[in-house]
Amino acid sequence: MKFLFDLDGTITSQETLPIIARLGGVSDRIDGLTKETIQGNVPFIESFIQRVTILKDISVKAISDRLAEVPLYEEVFRFIQEHKEDCIVVTGNLYCWCEGLFNVIGCRYCCSDALVENDKVVKIKSILRKETVVDELKAQGEKVVFVGDGNNDMEAMRHADISIAAGLTHHPARSLYSITDYMVFNQSALCRLLNQLS
Repeated sequence: MKFLFDLDGTITSQETLPIIARLGGVSDRIDGLTKETIQGNVPFIESFIQRVTILKDISVKAISDRLAEVPLYEEVFRFIQEHKEDCIVVTGNLYCWCEGLFNVIGCRYCCSDALVENDKVVKIKSILRKETVVDELKAQGEKVVFVGDGNNDMEAMRHADISIAAGLTHHPARSLYSITDYMVFNQSALCRLLNQLS
């Protein structure tokens, strides 16, 4: 069994893009777009391209170093540490921005990628479709559990064998209500469920 986790607000106790926006002094432009995207009012890919365009001139190293300090949900992090071989972080965010954070979490990850030159994002090379990761693992004979909270997790949750909407940082997107197998609202409940499934 493989446990796939959305990153922002599921493993981290804060959304990462607003943190990056504060580094660049563009919080007002990012916050509203992030909220609308989580709730499914703006398609993820369209929103992500817009957000990367706004944030692309901020130092990649500064972003990676800052995100490495983002607080994690301790019980969720502990579960991942105890099941490293079976846990995968699945995020639409860019590898160059999350590299430090991925190193802290310490398990496998799948993410979007960008061309970086002179410590800046030049362009997006690929945007991860989370359901692709689910489908690849299922094709290998794995049973897949997906934990997420946003509208951009919907297809991955629909494809997973077991889907868990985790309302840890904010309420799960309404689009998840009809497709999720479980809905939890604190990390203790989430980890109890994960341990029962493992």
